[in-house]
Amino acid sequence: MQFIYRFEAMTTPCEVILFSKDKIKANKTAKAILHEAKRLEKKYNYFDPTSYLSILNRREKSTIDNETIQLLKKAINFYRKTEKVFDITVGTFKDIYKYSYTIKELQCKKDRFLPYVGCEHIKLKKDRLYFDNPYTKIDLGGFIKEYAVDRATHIIRKNKISSALVNFGGDLFALGKKPNGEKYKIGIKDPNDRTKFATFVEIENQALTTSASYERNITIENDIYSHIISPFTDNIPITKSISVISCTCLESGVYSTTLMIDNHIKLSSNIEVIINY
Repeated sequence: MQFIYRFEAMTTPCEVILFSKDKIKANKTAKAILHEAKRLEKKYNYFDPTSYLSILNRREKSTIDNETIQLLKKAINFYRKTEKVFDITVGTFKDIYKYSYTIKELQCKKDRFLPYVGCEHIKLKKDRLYFDNPYTKIDLGGFIKEYAVDRATHIIRKNKISSALVNFGGDLFALGKKPNGEKYKIGIKDPNDRTKFATFVEIENQALTTSASYERNITIENDIYSHIISPFTDNIPITKSISVISCTCLESGVYSTTLMIDNHIKLSSNIEVIINY
């Protein structure tokens, strides 16, 4: 039987489709996924001053738990793999976008904080996090939703459900095949006409994420800029999307975001990229 569960977490609509003969097991699994998504939303919310991440950014706590250590280690590793393009310290810039600056003023503010952007400014030593200056901030916004999808998939497997589709705002993981033996068929929107699909892909035991700016963007002096913040460029095309298929949602999300900024990054052989203009 097919069971569909919908909720909102991390400011995005979430859907979990479970195939199971046991409704009680399916409901229990969905409840655990919802609880985990809300836990991560609360813990790593950049904008919530009471979140664990905000406390770390304010330097009110330096001892960190194992989950955060592992996430930061992964983020630093991706920072190196992507030649510093994927960078969780772009949070250092984030607050300046709350104000109605002109393009010139915004660039001036970015230039002021640019020396403090980069994972070189954070250090992990055992269970402690150190910043080498008062300004660097961590933003896990491009990381946690994808991590949450992988955590949801882990919960599904733990509950011995072998066929499922997890979709958190377009960040997906397809577990196994459908009961009829077909792979999961996923439509990728046309960035020029979101009522249509540019292409379809079939996936099994794989993750797919799509990075795009046609639905989330910033308007400054009547010019539209991507919501993806980068010290390298502001010139990210709005009518462009990049989808990445890999083994985990976290990896797919990192590379779909990275490739929006720089499409010359070296990729491993297990990654499939789909670019739409």
